[in-house]
Amino acid sequence: MDKPPRLTVGLPVYNGERYLAESIEALLGQSYEDFELIVSDNASTDATADICRSYAKQDSRIRYFRQPRNIGWGPNHNYLVTKARGELFKWASDDDLYARDLLARCVEALDEHPCVVLVHCWTAMIDDAGTVTKPMTYSLATTSPRAPERFRSMLFDKGSDDDGGVIRIAALRRTPLHGSYYRADRTLIPEIGLYGPFYHIPDWLYFRRDHPGRAEHLLADTRAWCTNLDPTRASRLRHPAVRLYAEYVWGYVGAIRRSPLSPADRQECYRYLAQWLASRVLLAGGKHAKAPTLADAPVISLEAVVAGWERRPQ
Repeated sequence: MDKPPRLTVGLPVYNGERYLAESIEALLGQSYEDFELIVSDNASTDATADICRSYAKQDSRIRYFRQPRNIGWGPNHNYLVTKARGELFKWASDDDLYARDLLARCVEALDEHPCVVLVHCWTAMIDDAGTVTKPMTYSLATTSPRAPERFRSMLFDKGSDDDGGVIRIAALRRTPLHGSYYRADRTLIPEIGLYGPFYHIPDWLYFRRDHPGRAEHLLADTRAWCTNLDPTRASRLRHPAVRLYAEYVWGYVGAIRRSPLSPADRQECYRYLAQWLASRVLLAGGKHAKAPTLADAPVISLEAVVAGWERRPQ
């Protein structure tokens, strides 16, 4: 049997034909090569399957799976973790781009810092054409040696794309992975942060694409959001809105309960959660503060740092 790769990159996709090839090119062109790329196609109805199969024939690192039906965003993401063979894991996106050295530098940082459970880098927003629009700053206290401080920062502070980081899979598998309640995508990373600190590479190596087709632009309400995560959430009788919100809060409670915290740290995390919940009630559903951006944006050339970008159709 072949030696397992050190890193698994999991790429969930649904009808991603527009940007998928660019994303795969950027991943296959990484300077770090000891990884497998697992693609889980959530029963796409466009050309996604053809694109994936074509790349799988060209590169043996790719394993392609197609779901027989749409199982939802959450289960499709979780499926990739069940198939992963690496000791490290990263979720990728079908519409984002990655600098050539992203994986290498993340793995290097994990090797240099054994206590760190997740490594990522700075994020730069790009538009649908791939033009850098907003280089982001990172202000979260996820490097703190104290778990309650990391948890507090991830509850209250803004500006994180840590769900795209490289994670030690042993820590990831101690969590229930992605749920399907309201904002279930927000509870997983704080739970991982209770297992150890994060490390952020001070460089723009991750390019998150903002375009009209992103879920946050299409999902108008809580029900639509949860149904996108898991189609079984569409039933209003079985899953009333109050349940979806309650499960969101309980997701954080469960994270604190499961984590290897001292009694004092656990109580501190509960206090921060209560403060956060009170602040949410006072906001009454108001908008979150936006992630901080740089006033003087540096010039970032995707042609210079992203593999395959120079070959894209003009």
